[in-house]
Amino acid sequence: MKERKSTAEIQLELQAADAEKLPVLLCQYKTDERKSVQTLIQKYERRTEKLNAEKARIEQMKAYEKKYAQYQAICGIDEAGRGPLAGPVVAGAVILPKDCSILYLNDSKQLSQKRREELYDVIMEQAVAVGVGIVGPQRIDEINILQATYEAMREAVRKLRVEPDLLLNDAVTIPGISLPQVPIIKGDAKSLTIAAASVIAKVTRDRLMEEYDRMMPEYGFASNKGYGSKMHQEALRQYGPTSIHRKTFIGNFIAV
Repeated sequence: MKERKSTAEIQLELQAADAEKLPVLLCQYKTDERKSVQTLIQKYERRTEKLNAEKARIEQMKAYEKKYAQYQAICGIDEAGRGPLAGPVVAGAVILPKDCSILYLNDSKQLSQKRREELYDVIMEQAVAVGVGIVGPQRIDEINILQATYEAMREAVRKLRVEPDLLLNDAVTIPGISLPQVPIIKGDAKSLTIAAASVIAKVTRDRLMEEYDRMMPEYGFASNKGYGSKMHQEALRQYGPTSIHRKTFIGNFIAV
């Protein structure tokens, strides 16, 4: 009589199984009456259900990409940093492959920092092209945040190594660009390419603010990313503005 595998051996087998083989193994071991094995099976069934739900969510996020499938190079565009008191506004532009289905992509604000960092690496590896535009605080003060955001977005598009033939934008229509554009309200939660651009913009800007924090630790830029937290406001009053503060944003907190 063939000796049954131990629960530990079954667990190792399930861990090593790919998406195609796992359901077969779960069905195979479902008849094993040992409680430890049944607990293990239930755990992997729940994990499979969650994975399938995530795949279905990602397919929903490709609705606009499918709608405009006649375009070969669809570019998602989003920004990070319109509201902070300090630091630049950063735009991301991303062209993903047609068959791309990066799991867990979402509006970057809905993701943990760890997840954003992981997704950043995946996007940079899988994307057809990535462009980043950065506009600093002096320019923001000069032309206002909306125009600075548009400027960053145009720069991000210019830096793509593949020219897009359609832009999917988070909520805005970018002036000064002749390409066809589709503004999508809350697009970073509805379009996979805009979500990818959102992650690129957010991670890029966060890393910049962490660099500024090393140079100017009094303001807590690593944690507040330039937004008007209580600590940031108190530091502004105590130490005054830095070269990366937006003078048109800080008038409610100190005299400028």
